Amino acid sequence: MQKGGYQLAYIREGAIVVAVAGYRIARNLHMGKHLYVDDLVTRESQRSKTYGESLLSWLRELAINEDCAYLHLDSGTHRGRAHKFYFQQGLSIASYHFSEKLIN
Repeated sequence: MQKGGYQLAYIREGAIVVAVAGYRIARNLHMGKHLYVDDLVTRESQRSKTYGESLLSWLRELAINEDCAYLHLDSGTHRGRAHKFYFQQGLSIASYHFSEKLIN
C-alpha cells in the first residue's frame, strides 16, 4: 500500500497506540488533489477521549498544507456512532459509494 502513497499517523499513550489514521494524497478528475482517509480507528477502550478528533484535525491541517481541495473518507452504512462523530467534525455525506465483490 505504501507504493500507492498510503501513510500512517498515530497517537500513543506511553507504549500503547490508542488511535491510527491511514491516508493518502492523490489526484482524480472529480476532486483534483485530495487527501483520502482509508482508515481512522481509535482503540475501543479509548473512544470519546478526543483522539479521533485530534487525528482528523491533524489530517485536515495536512491536507490544507498540501494544497488539497478535499479531505474525504468512506464509512460503512452500519457505523452509526462513526457517522455521528464525522458530522460533529464538520464532514457531510457527499455521495454514495457502490461496490461489487469480484473475488471470493
